[in-house]
Amino acid sequence: MTVIGARPQFMKCAPVSRRLRGIAMETLVHTGQHYDDCMSGVFFRDLEIPEAKYNLGVGSGTHGYQTGEMLKGIENLLVAEKHDLVLVYGDTNSTLAGALAAAKLHIPVAHVEAGLRSFNRQMPEEINRVMTDHVSTFLFCPTDTAVQNLSREGINDGVYLTGDVMYDALVQNICLAEKRSDVLLRYGLKDKQYFLATVHRAENTDNVERLRGILCALMELVYSGRTIVFPLHPRTRKLVDGLDIQQLDRLILLPPVSYLDMLCLEKHAKVILTDSGGVQKEAFWLAVPCVTLRNETEWVETVKSGWNLLVGVRAPDIIKGAYQCETAVPLSAAPILGGDASGQIVAALTNSTFRSTVMLCATPSQAYR
Repeated sequence: MTVIGARPQFMKCAPVSRRLRGIAMETLVHTGQHYDDCMSGVFFRDLEIPEAKYNLGVGSGTHGYQTGEMLKGIENLLVAEKHDLVLVYGDTNSTLAGALAAAKLHIPVAHVEAGLRSFNRQMPEEINRVMTDHVSTFLFCPTDTAVQNLSREGINDGVYLTGDVMYDALVQNICLAEKRSDVLLRYGLKDKQYFLATVHRAENTDNVERLRGILCALMELVYSGRTIVFPLHPRTRKLVDGLDIQQLDRLILLPPVSYLDMLCLEKHAKVILTDSGGVQKEAFWLAVPCVTLRNETEWVETVKSGWNLLVGVRAPDIIKGAYQCETAVPLSAAPILGGDASGQIVAALTNSTFRSTVMLCATPSQAYR
């Protein structure tokens, strides 16, 4: 059983599910955490993900409500149907619910994107990923840093270094995005003539001062002659509008965009400003300078490479970082975080017959005991 429910998970599961077809029987369960067509349906179509066999339709709500409803629904399915393993992705409430439901029924859990740590327990994502890792049988890590994080927590068995499944998704879809997407034409954008901004994390959207600082920085960049493209989740759009910032319409405010549109926007941007982990990585792979609107990041490799600036949410720091990235000499993005992750994951699962003591990984990935 594969449990997904949020936009980033659709991207992550697509290359793995594609590799699983014909090798194993997969039951796809959509929790309904993201339910709008622009946040869910369009990703299934773009990425050619089969329609989920079950949709729990949980929708919005508090963390406790969402996770509890998902737990009940997933547990019922696991009791009714016999599964060898539950596969979860990332760090959302859907991830934790799938992992907990399986673990309590003594069904092995495989966690894709295991070992990531921000070391900020105020983030709900951090709680989700830590708890999921500690009940998982298979832990598929995208980076050496993730492997080391698990080792420091005493998790050494069942740990694999596989690379990043989002890299697989990008490689498989970037050419398709260039052919199919008309997002630049639709909004009158030119290559490397705009900045792209995304903000979605609760630590930024639910904190008025942090959100105001980000918006003030974006407006200052607009006043200085930069074009800012800013796709917004409907909930975030309401919060932004509620701040009553003057001349906000000078930003190019977009509704949520499809995966293919987003890839095009990222590839052709001059600079990207984001609090998204996935966008940080995609910016790195696409060789676009990135300004991260957080105080910490799980993707430390992108910072160490010099391709990603971690600036926080104070307006002066954001503006300084944006100017610095705009004038930086382009670097060559090293292939860290990459590799055939989906192939490594499927090989490990199908070769192990779900025994946690077997550590098989296809070359060139290295298995860690």
